[in-house]
Amino acid sequence: MTTHLKITIKGRVQGVFYRASTKAVADQLGVKGIVKNLPDGDVFIEAEGDKMSLGMFLDWCREGPENAEVTSVETNEGELKNYRNFEVIKR
Repeated sequence: MTTHLKITIKGRVQGVFYRASTKAVADQLGVKGIVKNLPDGDVFIEAEGDKMSLGMFLDWCREGPENAEVTSVETNEGELKNYRNFEVIKR
């Protein structure tokens, strides 16, 4: 069963290749959706996948890439949008 999560990552998560790394991990796990920077310095992700893939994806989100400092990860379930792939949204 596919689940849709809205994920907000807080901390030092911009300028550390967070979006590109997120896409690489999502592609490996078969997670679909989008990732983008928010004006307030957070990173926003919409992710769709099965519970196991999303669990591993969230574990990664809590760590982030090497130079990131994640202070919190907020998740909310949302309606499925049936993404076909995982995309980095540039502003």
